[in-house]
Amino acid sequence: MPNEKEWSIQDLARSAGTTSRTLRHYGDVGLLEPSRVGNNGYRYYDQDALVRLQRILLLRELGLSLPAIGEVLEGEQDTATALYAHLDWLEQERERLGRQIESVKTTLRKTEGGEELMAEEMFNGFDHTKYEKEVTERWGADAYKQGDRWWKSLSDDQKKAVRQEQLDISAVFGRLHAESVPVDSDATHANVRRLHEWLQPSVRAVSKSYFIGLGQLYVDDPRYGKYDERHGAGTAEYIRDAMKIYAERNLSE
Repeated sequence: MPNEKEWSIQDLARSAGTTSRTLRHYGDVGLLEPSRVGNNGYRYYDQDALVRLQRILLLRELGLSLPAIGEVLEGEQDTATALYAHLDWLEQERERLGRQIESVKTTLRKTEGGEELMAEEMFNGFDHTKYEKEVTERWGADAYKQGDRWWKSLSDDQKKAVRQEQLDISAVFGRLHAESVPVDSDATHANVRRLHEWLQPSVRAVSKSYFIGLGQLYVDDPRYGKYDERHGAGTAEYIRDAMKIYAERNLSE
């Protein structure tokens, strides 16, 4: 049965914390078309439009331009996958902000108490370089240096696009696992290839052993275990197995 609920442009703007002028502009540039226009010229929006607007606003929070948002929306396969990706991003942002809050609290407490400040406490949650020691220990100093040079060479928009691509990939894995799609299926293989391509700019050579080892981290590392929290138990193992199959079929040592 079709959903007959709809909102006027004024009601939608009020609910979304934006303006009618902004919504009209989104329509003019092809981002958010009204579901219908009344005889009086008023624009009305249905539930699908609400979901799309939420997606637009979330992408704006990432700092993407309107043309970039249009490209993201055009390339999406389904709304659920897109929302899973943004749920991942929001949860990661919540964790990062939580670390920043704790670091500021620590700084306040130590400053007021006359205690010595520790740099690693003050800047927790502010910089990706906190992974330098871990990456160096696992794959060597060259691996970290290359990844760091590549990351620093990107613009802010490019960095946001890289993060978004990673979130989109993880959301697809979550959907495939939730739908019980076989781990060796063409759909899963395509998403692993997407992950492999995502890794290549930051890694000089994504070898079979590297890719399989990275896949194992999804199971062994508690941070990667959050995939199970977000997408359901067994997702981490699903990703690991899919990466192993892909590596054995397509990559060399």
